[in-house]
Amino acid sequence: MGAMSDSGGTTGHDGATRVVLVDDDPLVRSGLRLILGGGPGLEVVAEAGDGLEALDVVARERPDVVLMDIRMPRLDGIEATRRLVAGGASRPAGSAAVRVIVLTTFDTDDMILEALRAGAAGFLLKDTPPDRLVAAVQAAAAGEPTLSPRVAQQLITAVTRDSAPDGKRRAVALIATLTDREREVALAVGRGLSNAEIAAELFMSVPTVKTHVSRILTKLDAANRVQAAIVVHDAGLAAT
Repeated sequence: MGAMSDSGGTTGHDGATRVVLVDDDPLVRSGLRLILGGGPGLEVVAEAGDGLEALDVVARERPDVVLMDIRMPRLDGIEATRRLVAGGASRPAGSAAVRVIVLTTFDTDDMILEALRAGAAGFLLKDTPPDRLVAAVQAAAAGEPTLSPRVAQQLITAVTRDSAPDGKRRAVALIATLTDREREVALAVGRGLSNAEIAAELFMSVPTVKTHVSRILTKLDAANRVQAAIVVHDAGLAAT
């Protein structure tokens, strides 16, 4: 069995984070393999040319992180992400679900929200610098949200603008299930803070923060920290 990451996920036998690349352009996959292959602690274990192939590859390879394009034949990246996060690719008992980072040239507000609501752990643009891309994969493997700065701002703007009354009521009801301390942590997650930053700000240990985050994800019916942040924004608490 692989080693456990600090967020509960598994890594390869050598401790490396296992990565699958999904893009219908072979040249893009080759470039990503070159970039990530040189990243410390990263191992590209497989590639896929569309969403359907990605489901099979992920089920077989059980990677820690998937870099997913959006517009692909047969099955697009958003639907593939939704199926992966929903459990279409099983993993061993006790291990974390695969974390999907959407990597695309398209950054419309609707597309960002659709990808993140599908369960993507991050959204990056293909012009992301190589060092930032490596850091993003490492962060996703550690359970941290991964968004390009421009994308993060668009997300906040879009959620604030488009939050429907029903969505806000549901979000407020979910937030109401949290304890006072969990609410504080949830608000920090909504601001995009890492576990270490939350621990420092709220005078808690990192393991305690991780415990709170795990409970928050369950109570907010969120697949990951990004979805929890969306609930916080939907509830109108982002600026508090």
